[in-house]
Amino acid sequence: MTEEILKKIKQLPPLPESAMQIEAVYQDPDSSFNDMVKILEKDPLLTADILKAANSPLYGFSREINAISQAVGLFGMGTVRGFALASIVKKSFALDLSPYGISNDMFSLLSKKQHGLMTAWCLRKENRLLGVLSPAAFLVEIGKVLIAQQIMTDGKEAEFKAALTELGDVEEAEREIIGVDTPEVSATIFAQWKFEEGLVDVIRNCQNPEQAAEEDQRPAQILHVVRVAVPINGVVTDESIAAAKELIEKYSLDMESFDTAVENAK
Repeated sequence: MTEEILKKIKQLPPLPESAMQIEAVYQDPDSSFNDMVKILEKDPLLTADILKAANSPLYGFSREINAISQAVGLFGMGTVRGFALASIVKKSFALDLSPYGISNDMFSLLSKKQHGLMTAWCLRKENRLLGVLSPAAFLVEIGKVLIAQQIMTDGKEAEFKAALTELGDVEEAEREIIGVDTPEVSATIFAQWKFEEGLVDVIRNCQNPEQAAEEDQRPAQILHVVRVAVPINGVVTDESIAAAKELIEKYSLDMESFDTAVENAK
């Protein structure tokens, strides 16, 4: 981690009380479905954001979800936690992703598409992992915000663009120009905010799942596949799907459910 990026992370404001309450409920083994619903319903703006996310066509539900209790019932506490944290965390940052050649709207759509594909893939057979994977899929790319700030501070926009073109790999270009990559920055942000170690570990090692703790390797593998399938521009292509399927075979993940999820995503 570079000193400049670490300084930016330490200067981030603490998470708002609403996020802390959601985390407390989610981490409490004695908490219930209703406890989560009550916390979320206290914040009308957050409730609206969650319902908007839950009703995205990315998730393929045929009927409208018009209450938090419905969202928690359909998606589970882990996934709705992801919806909530994504809404809260992204409001903590001033977004400017221009060094990456994408707009703020494209950046928002990127995380939604990655999360939508991951949820459709894992909702049935890997549901137990969604507590970690849902916030991870929504938030793994947030490190790009601070990296973009550093690129602009250093006046290295042209140098970074050239590295992206030459290397054809976003994380390689980040490491070459700034000295750190998105998963490392994102993980350090969430460690600073005292998120659980498993979530931090999955995000930090999503490019190299074998380096994660044993219990975190499978979610790290799934996150790796999803980030390859839905690249930075948010466009799912035959090439990105083929590359993702190579990883699925390497990691012995569920190909049939992935194929179904991809069709829904398209």
